[in-house]
Amino acid sequence: MKTVIQRVSRASVTIEEQKVASIKRGLLILLGVINEDTQDDIKWLSNKIVNLRVFNDENGVMNTSIKDIRGDVIVVSQFTLHASTKKGNRPSYIKAAKPDIAIPLYESFVKQLETDLGKKVQTGQFGADMKVELLNDGPVTIIIDTKDKL
Repeated sequence: MKTVIQRVSRASVTIEEQKVASIKRGLLILLGVINEDTQDDIKWLSNKIVNLRVFNDENGVMNTSIKDIRGDVIVVSQFTLHASTKKGNRPSYIKAAKPDIAIPLYESFVKQLETDLGKKVQTGQFGADMKVELLNDGPVTIIIDTKDKL
């Protein structure tokens, strides 16, 4: 699993002019899934994100987590995170998992994140044409790939 995590002051997801998710202070997580991803990847990644100290403490130092601040989260499926651009100018998405594999893993990740956070996580809609808006706070943007965890 590959993620792009953005600390936001606000974020939202709109599908067909209908806002389906909206948060204030928190994290916008773009999630890409490949065939080799497992439940172990889900557990590791969720734990890493929930405890990632990317929010400022009372001294203005990034020393608190999303869990500490009781912030909100939106997770958006993003198969394009696994784009290969080695050949030519048209990205290849051959590494990205097909929906029959990706959807259950995506849904399992959201559930694990909800469990680890102790609160509801908002989402986009898998496979939909989404308009994602955000006000990146910092900016703080972090990329995590579970294949790099060792």
